[in-house]
Amino acid sequence: METLTFKLSGKTGFFKQPDVNTYQYYTYGHIHKVALLGIFGAILGLDGYNQQNKSDTYPEFYAQLQHLKIAIQPLNEEGYIPKKVQVFNNSVGYASKEEGGNLIVKEQWLEMPAWQIYLLFDDSEADVLLHDLKNRFLEKRFVYLPYLGKNDHYADIEGIEVYPLEVQSPDSPVRIHSLFPKLSGTLAPQDDLFLDDTEELDFKYEERLPLAIDPDSNQYQTIPFIYTNIPVKLSDTTTVHQAAQNNLIFF
Repeated sequence: METLTFKLSGKTGFFKQPDVNTYQYYTYGHIHKVALLGIFGAILGLDGYNQQNKSDTYPEFYAQLQHLKIAIQPLNEEGYIPKKVQVFNNSVGYASKEEGGNLIVKEQWLEMPAWQIYLLFDDSEADVLLHDLKNRFLEKRFVYLPYLGKNDHYADIEGIEVYPLEVQSPDSPVRIHSLFPKLSGTLAPQDDLFLDDTEELDFKYEERLPLAIDPDSNQYQTIPFIYTNIPVKLSDTTTVHQAAQNNLIFF
């Protein structure tokens, strides 16, 4: 068992939330699994939402890649990525019913986002598409240019490596270095904010992020995710993999 890993980053990113408030669009605080599968689909040349037919349950990239297991390790400090609101003017005549036909749109962008992405490979050679994806990464042969949510936000992919994976079965709470579903375990209680003079301050980042696409509505299905340096007491059904001394939970 092994993992292909790479650093994914950019100057800006925009992973649109479905909620809209008076022409202001908000972004999720991190890249999520569906968006990451979209990047993989672009690398493989699979069709996206714009090419989806009414008879299709899912867009092609999701139908072909939803079974993949990934882990996402935030690289911004304490998992927090700064956001900045961008303002656009759309002055085409049909853009707005307001006087002058000028529509003002606001988008919330992530600033300098960065993640370490891990893609799980088991010992099976049967998944031809997965191994094609691996080869395209290693040979840097991308069909389409990847971007972070929209084509305004180009994605940088660097440091592509392959590491062996080891399954861990810790009996005591363990530090998880990736985002993980909240139901994966419970945080170990801490007596105070500082573990000792040499340790960092405890932190916890939590957000509902898309995990899947609903087959009936094609809307996101979201669950709570956590990123923290606090040790986690894992549930009985949670598997931890270790790669390059990082404890990861794939989902």
